[in-house]
Amino acid sequence: MNGLRSRHCQRCLQLQIPFLLLLSISLLFDLGSADEPSTPTPKNGDKASSGSAALKAVLVLLGVAAVIGFCVFLFKIWQKKKREEQHARLLKLFEDDDELEVELGIRD
Repeated sequence: MNGLRSRHCQRCLQLQIPFLLLLSISLLFDLGSADEPSTPTPKNGDKASSGSAALKAVLVLLGVAAVIGFCVFLFKIWQKKKREEQHARLLKLFEDDDELEVELGIRD
């Protein structure tokens, strides 16, 4: 059951990354189109507005990258915790049971 859950989480993560990438790209296009007027008129502030849009786009991409990185970090921590739990369970399964050996008369 845990293996199924792990594969499900990996699949969800694989689906979220392309979705977030497409969302950030669509936001870039939206930011660029919002700053551009319908009829182009040359102004001195055009460089400042395009720089502002580029700054917003970079900030959005950095935010999305930070969220994705944080999700991957949490997933790796969760995987490590599960692996340690499974290892402890395996060790407990194969540990020497002295009481059973004494009862069976194998060992004094």
